[in-house]
Amino acid sequence: MRLIPFFIALATGAQDFTVIPESIHQGEILRLRAPKDIQSARLGTMKVPLFPHGEAAAGLLPVRVLEKPGVYKLEFLNQAGAVIHTTSVTVLDAHYPRQNIVISKELSELKASPGESESMAAFRKQISAVQQWREPFQLPVAGCMTSLFGVLRYHNGKPTGDFHGGIDQRSPQGAPIRAITAGTIVVAQQFNLRGGTVGIDHGQGLESVYMHMSKVIAVEGQRVKAGDVIGQIGSTGRSTGPHLHWSLYAFGEPVNPAQWTKPESCTPAKKHRTKI
Repeated sequence: MRLIPFFIALATGAQDFTVIPESIHQGEILRLRAPKDIQSARLGTMKVPLFPHGEAAAGLLPVRVLEKPGVYKLEFLNQAGAVIHTTSVTVLDAHYPRQNIVISKELSELKASPGESESMAAFRKQISAVQQWREPFQLPVAGCMTSLFGVLRYHNGKPTGDFHGGIDQRSPQGAPIRAITAGTIVVAQQFNLRGGTVGIDHGQGLESVYMHMSKVIAVEGQRVKAGDVIGQIGSTGRSTGPHLHWSLYAFGEPVNPAQWTKPESCTPAKKHRTKI
């Protein structure tokens, strides 16, 4: 299911409450529209701000990958925190598959650089008010996809207890990596675990991360447009071969990039057990 662009239409001054879609899979994003006096929305424990868009308010609300399937109450709140409008949203089981990755002992024991985890956590927490992203998004590389979003990860046959928070695309060493849409470079670093890493703030809670680069070209503070080259394909950090791992975040939660863009799979969906 692809998200339907509607933010441009908000300038018409419509004052209704809109939720797209009303049924959503785990790890996907809801798009919300409300009267301009609405400040935030809440689904379970996830609360997000809404932003002015013409004569209305709008925003994105991620459904966590591990959210239990079921019917949830979605609440719209005013500045005082009072609930002004309530509707229901159905969260569907995404049935994410399992994937075994074969890695060396050296890679399995690789540790993060000092400050690496803290830097990325701080990046995911920041929220900028200006929307820079525009649709359609483009793929950062042209290669096929070797690992789906949301798969339960095993290393050498043993469960890691974690899921894959992005997608992996195969691409040759040194190939250019491009920004999926406009934004500001917040992270541009060489890390131990993630390798060459770029993090882009696209505004209003939406961010993207690109990892395992052989060369980081973007610099922190730089404004980029969709398609601008931000780095080159590599196999740095915890990686078994040249590829790009990239992730999309909404208010710090990893969400499925397949809602926004569709990379071609290297193998049928039921056989996603390839080495990256």
